[in-house]
Amino acid sequence: MQKIKVVDLFAGVGGLSYGFAHDDHFDIIVANELSSNTAKAYALNYPNVKVYCKDIKDFGIHDVEKDFGIECGDIDLVVGGPPCQAYSTVGKRLIDDPRGKLFQEYFRVLKEINPKVFLFENVKGLLSMQKGELFATIIKLFESLGYTIFWKVLNAVDYGVPQMRERVIIIGTKLNAPFLFPSPTHYNQFEKSELLPYLTVSDAISDLVFMKSGEARFEYFCEPKNTFQKLMRKNAPKKIMDHNAPKNNDKLIKIMENLPDGGTPRDLPEELRPTSGFANTYCRLWWNRPSTTITRNLSTPSSSRCIHPKAPRPLTTREGARIQCFPDDYIFFGSRSDKNLQIGNAVPTFLSVALKEAIKNHFELK
Repeated sequence: MQKIKVVDLFAGVGGLSYGFAHDDHFDIIVANELSSNTAKAYALNYPNVKVYCKDIKDFGIHDVEKDFGIECGDIDLVVGGPPCQAYSTVGKRLIDDPRGKLFQEYFRVLKEINPKVFLFENVKGLLSMQKGELFATIIKLFESLGYTIFWKVLNAVDYGVPQMRERVIIIGTKLNAPFLFPSPTHYNQFEKSELLPYLTVSDAISDLVFMKSGEARFEYFCEPKNTFQKLMRKNAPKKIMDHNAPKNNDKLIKIMENLPDGGTPRDLPEELRPTSGFANTYCRLWWNRPSTTITRNLSTPSSSRCIHPKAPRPLTTREGARIQCFPDDYIFFGSRSDKNLQIGNAVPTFLSVALKEAIKNHFELK
């Protein structure tokens, strides 16, 4: 079959691109990303994709026309989703209000390129913003471009990702066929099912060394223990990249040493409890459960739950990458905070693969 031509907007480090880039049915023509370090990381992992590192307001059909001779209607699929900070207005004002500028630009590029199908990904909270009015407005705006809309909340853990991560997926299509969302492949092991059990933090990272605060290790702890680890290590470099822990102060180390599996500050002796923070800060992950949602602060104990289940330290960049299903040869670029931002903002690669399969089926049904 003819390759499905793809454009990735707000591409990040390429988590959403991953499934499409690793399937010969698709050809990612271009990606757009504002951050120079993130765009560099994207280019290192997808050297055949033209990356436009610039503000989306400066990106459009003129770029792909000039560089590839591609005109309106030639692109089959647009993927991506503006960061949710863009959504601060409701009703018809969304297109006119400057606070909604990132959505406006996404909408403009969609209108200019006019793909057959688009995939819009965002946080689950989008559904409840402005009491649901905002989401309804977004759907109506997409429909105004002639798309039939299908949407669903998907949890990455249901597709083999060792992490609870819910996202709203909106599919718009001009093909004469319904879109069918991917069926879950994994389930909570405490329930009865024919599916595979959820992957846990242990499944994801138990072959990586349990080093201490401030340490770095470049070798594996042991041979792969499961199919997931074998897959992550398939093309791994001889030296593990980004498996180094930040150096924390003695008080913070003491707090982390005293946290039980899945523990919170309430499990600590009174004298060790932090005097500030939210309910999910200074919390340890569970060894035999999926991770909670990984964020850009995955190496910051005072942020959302990110302390290693066995070691007195937060997750390393590579452990965060594993939990997001990036293989060990995947390259991130910049400082530790740059790399963690790239990982925390990404779509888990396994979810990308599941969505890619559903979209491929949709094109074949037309």
